[in-house]
Amino acid sequence: MLPFFIGESPLFDIDRVLKIIKQENKRFAEPIVTTISRERTPFHVLISCLLSLRTRDQTTREASNRLFAVADNPEDIMKIPAERLEKLIYPVGFYRTKARKIKELCDVLIQTYQGKVPDEIDELLKLNGVGRKTANLVVTLGYQKPGICVDTHVHRITNRWGYVKTKNPHETEFALREKLPKKYWLTINDLLVTFGQNICVPISPKCNHCPVTILCKKIGVARHR
Repeated sequence: MLPFFIGESPLFDIDRVLKIIKQENKRFAEPIVTTISRERTPFHVLISCLLSLRTRDQTTREASNRLFAVADNPEDIMKIPAERLEKLIYPVGFYRTKARKIKELCDVLIQTYQGKVPDEIDELLKLNGVGRKTANLVVTLGYQKPGICVDTHVHRITNRWGYVKTKNPHETEFALREKLPKKYWLTINDLLVTFGQNICVPISPKCNHCPVTILCKKIGVARHR
């Protein structure tokens, strides 16, 4: 079935596309932060998300498991010497900086929030080192509350489709808040992170293996395979 057309411009069938991608993703491993959200608490989601920044998923998985085996709440992390914390999360990207920021964050959680991770985006953004991506991820995965987490995969793919036309993830989040059906708000990041890591990759996407290629405008794609 081809996309529905009005004049010369196709309407992008987001329902159809995300249904296909959900089925396609069954072949691949889910993001580690998603796994953690099903098994642990919002605090674990927050910390694993911070560890994941500029770090491969498998490295994040191993570092998170090592850390949470030793300390799985802010109070316990504050008891860990800085040098040991660095070793526990190594070799995540910028591990020394992240170890320091995790300590600072845990101290604020204890002093200001009674050791509990806030469940509102505006409160989470007050925490040093927490941006909109992380805040949305904690709210959606950790608390199952409405939000749209937009990372580089979500930004790249929705623009390639032509579903949105934005310059950065921040703009993409608010464009999707206006356009994306709310039933997909909690799952869009999971779906497109997995899809973006395996099929719709940043450079030379695997369009010949993509199950939604016929529906994609391939905006910005110079070459594919």
